[in-house]
Amino acid sequence: MAKALVIVPFALDEKGIANRQSQTKAVKLGPDIEFDFRPVTAGPTSFMSAHDWALMEMAIFEAGMSAEADGYDAVCIDTMSDSGLAPLRAMLDIPVISPGRASMLFALMLGGKFGVLAQWDPAIVRYQKAVAEYGLSAQCAAVESFGSPPDFANLLDGKEDSVFPKMLAAAERAIEKGADVICLGSTTMHQAAEFLADKLPVPVINPGPLTYKLVETVLGLGLTHSRRAYPTPLAPKPEMVHAMMKAAAATEK
Repeated sequence: MAKALVIVPFALDEKGIANRQSQTKAVKLGPDIEFDFRPVTAGPTSFMSAHDWALMEMAIFEAGMSAEADGYDAVCIDTMSDSGLAPLRAMLDIPVISPGRASMLFALMLGGKFGVLAQWDPAIVRYQKAVAEYGLSAQCAAVESFGSPPDFANLLDGKEDSVFPKMLAAAERAIEKGADVICLGSTTMHQAAEFLADKLPVPVINPGPLTYKLVETVLGLGLTHSRRAYPTPLAPKPEMVHAMMKAAAATEK
């Protein structure tokens, strides 16, 4: 039985983690793989500025550093920002999969241009930054906000009637601007994936479930990331990183 660790990018309680775990119901997985969900020790409260991005990078890095030693065969990062991906790949030999670039590239397997849904306007700059860094500006038809502040713990639970129509309208605007495929801009949007897929004339990429299937595929193919792209550190300092996050958690309390 293969085991994959899913790193939740916020220090959530059991209910918040359960909302994230429910993503696994949206994808058909084989019987020989299981996914454990682990929250970060400490991290940002929001995720709308470079300040938050820096904290998120370190939080996810710390949460996943021990995954290989803990007996996991792969790591999933549960955020479209791909935070912590590069440093974790530098530290781990097991595959580390994140949904941001993966969703965009997978969308281009299904269409010529993609659109990204952003929860509200403050998040747009993060997607624009990622698209540019991945060299996909020409393939991104639009980043469209649906104007609903994110709830990182409860996600969209209880907001279906008020938020889902806004998401549909934002996706339709992206399609009008040339999107052949819609990427949900956050794993926090997963509860709306089925609704949008039923209403829209184009495919909808649900980022969390995509990463679970990619992990299963990569493990089945015996692949992992390239050491030429992600060289190991000459002087790794995991104790320092753990101590930093432990102190951060104590400060938050």
